[in-house]
Formats: sequence, structure tokens, C-alpha cells
Amino acid sequence: MTLAQSERALLADLFDELGPDQPTRCEGWQTGDLLAHLLIRERRPDALPGAYLSFAEAWTDKVAGGYKAMPWHQAVQLYRSGAPVWNPTRYGPIDAAANGAEMFIHHEDVRRGQPEWQPREFDAETTAGFEKMLESVYVRRSVGKAGVGVTAALPDGRQIVLSKGEPTVVVSGDPGEVLIWSSGRPAARVELTGSQQGIEALEGAGLRVGA
Repeated sequence: MTLAQSERALLADLFDELGPDQPTRCEGWQTGDLLAHLLIRERRPDALPGAYLSFAEAWTDKVAGGYKAMPWHQAVQLYRSGAPVWNPTRYGPIDAAANGAEMFIHHEDVRRGQPEWQPREFDAETTAGFEKMLESVYVRRSVGKAGVGVTAALPDGRQIVLSKGEPTVVVSGDPGEVLIWSSGRPAARVELTGSQQGIEALEGAGLRVGA
């Protein structure tokens, strides 16, 4: 089972357990909002632009409202079943590449929105997968928007350059935690050291710790 598959199943279980009105670490979103986002992402490409373009927000909100109006367990089952057959991200390597980080991060958004959450431990294969994700274009673009140099320092002493530039900042933590941090989630358990100017630039770009 791939990371995308296992995290989807675990998140669906958690959605079923929690219901639509619980907090998440996606700012301003409850579990119902996050589930609607995931369903739109996979099933309604016509409603995706509203996440980025203000003139399309009304349509996205309308489509999201339709999913929110569904019985909760029915909507969760729709998500659990995966993308529809016409969507290439339903299948094999495309699913793994397109959904691995997405499902992991959103699963953690829900987990970490609950009281007394704790980080999970992962096997070597999954950890290696997280390390590979840290070298993705998505992470480099997200971290690079701050315009400073960023290096990930892993627990075994290895380093991965996430962004080149000056001044430089080191983000220390497990690969999965660094991945969560790179997506702008302050709940990630990482430590930032190095240039204060660089740290402030990262915080200004939405890459912060704490909260």
C-alpha cells in the first residue's frame, strides 16, 4: 500500500470518527471544509480556480456547499473511494506522486487540530519517501518564495538544500515534520536556526513555527 492509499484510508477513518465540525490546522477550516476541498480537488476541476482567483470564489463556494450538504458519512465514503475513473490521479504511480504528500499533510491537519495529538513514528521506507518529497518542485517553490537560503537538517546528520540564497536558515526535524512545515503549517515540530533576517523572511512568507 502506498503512502497516498494508507493516508487516505486513515484520514477517512478520522473523518468518520470526528464529524464535520472539528478544528483542523488549515486556517479557517473545520473538518467539513477540508473534506469538501478534497472532493473538489478530485471530482470538480471546474471549481478549483476559486482557490486562487477571487472572481471564481463564488462558484467554488457553491460546489463546496453541495458537498457539505451531503450526509457526512456519504461524503466521507465518496472521498474514501478515491478519485473517479476519469481522473488520472486515481491510478498507480500517478496517485502516489500526486496524492502522497497531499493526503499525509491533510491527515496531519486533522490530527493536529485535536487536543493532545502526538507525532507519529514511520518506518524507513516511508521516511525515505518523505526525504524524496523534500526535493520536489512543490517544496522548493513553497520555501523559495521567502527569497532566502534554507537547508533541512535531518536527525541522522544529513542535509537537504531546499532553497539557495542568502541569508541562510537551517530547519531541523524529521523529514515528515519538515515537509509539513514547508506547506505552511505552524504545528510542525521543527526548529529554525541561523540568520534572524532569514527566519523573519520565512515567517513573513507563512513558514513559521509555533502556534
